Amino acid sequence: MDAPEDIDNRPSGAREDPDHPGWYSWIDLPADSFAAQTGKMIFRPDGPGRAVVRMFPEQRHLNLGGSLHGGMVMSFIDMALFGGGRCAGMRRAHYVTLDLTTKFMGRGEAGKPLDAHVELVRQTRSLAFLQGVVRQDGEPCYSFSGTLKKLRDVT
Repeated sequence: MDAPEDIDNRPSGAREDPDHPGWYSWIDLPADSFAAQTGKMIFRPDGPGRAVVRMFPEQRHLNLGGSLHGGMVMSFIDMALFGGGRCAGMRRAHYVTLDLTTKFMGRGEAGKPLDAHVELVRQTRSLAFLQGVVRQDGEPCYSFSGTLKKLRDVT
């Protein structure tokens, strides 16, 4: 039986991933939603205040130059703030992205997992400050920082 979300830092709507023991995923994303276009994402805690979020880039995620499309990368990072933030200990609530800064340090490729290493830097009553690095094959490709605004508590 799954443990309650407010005890285990599981993101809302996430379940243990059947294909990746020790990881969670959003299994039931509506197929026609924007979030589903990023493809399967899995996430797990990675020590106090930290988490890892993984996606599996495909050919459809490439730009015309053969690298991962910047918009897709930023969509992945934005979603990683939520899933990774919660796994890192962010309080359970309904949030929206207030800001997101991304630095493109390398070219991502299709066919190799991308890992967003997310750190919850600080949380106030209404804001969560996060930062991290996205790696592929252990090499940094993108760095990011973002702020989430709490709109309301979730019961």
